[in-house]
Amino acid sequence: MHWFRGCAIAAVLLACATALAAAGVTEGLGQRGQTTSQIEPLPEIPPHLQFVPPQVAERMLDLANVTRNDIVYDLGCGDGRVAILAAKKYGARSVGVDVDPKRIAEANANAEKAGVSNLVRFVQQPTIDVSEATVLTMSIPQSSVWLTQNGLLHPTLTRQLKAGSRIVTNFVSGSMKDWKPDKVDHFPDARGNARAILYMWTVSSRIAD
Repeated sequence: MHWFRGCAIAAVLLACATALAAAGVTEGLGQRGQTTSQIEPLPEIPPHLQFVPPQVAERMLDLANVTRNDIVYDLGCGDGRVAILAAKKYGARSVGVDVDPKRIAEANANAEKAGVSNLVRFVQQPTIDVSEATVLTMSIPQSSVWLTQNGLLHPTLTRQLKAGSRIVTNFVSGSMKDWKPDKVDHFPDARGNARAILYMWTVSSRIAD
């Protein structure tokens, strides 16, 4: 059962990453003068695989060493779990962005339920200024729809972030392959099986310029 679930997750992640690359989204990261190409339809994602698992979300924030002094932006926030966890566990101010009004409503309800509405803000829009962020999180499949519909990543993402900001993802695609991660975390589950591979970059002139 665990093996089949792992294969299903891997298949969904691969399909989403392929769609993002086809859309030209990740290939525009940190590069100048690029434009988006036609967006390929995203694969249908089963409901139980639509969001990053809570344990992986927590591991992503741990990898970035999030503290109460950080401002965390989660691009393609889905039900808000990453932004809410950043506020609830670490005391960080958080912003979640998505294009789906139902997800934004769900995220706001979840933040209210978690008691962190004073620290978390959710916005429905296809692009956003991330210059105040000190930590930026993106994860597939939940970020896939937002990433394919926004223009932020062409090519201004890294140039908006201040030096020392951290980017954490569970995928590497397009020009991100040219970045050397500062950390790569092979995250196993309780049985020792591969749960996720996480990547963390610290923004510097090497990435931002």
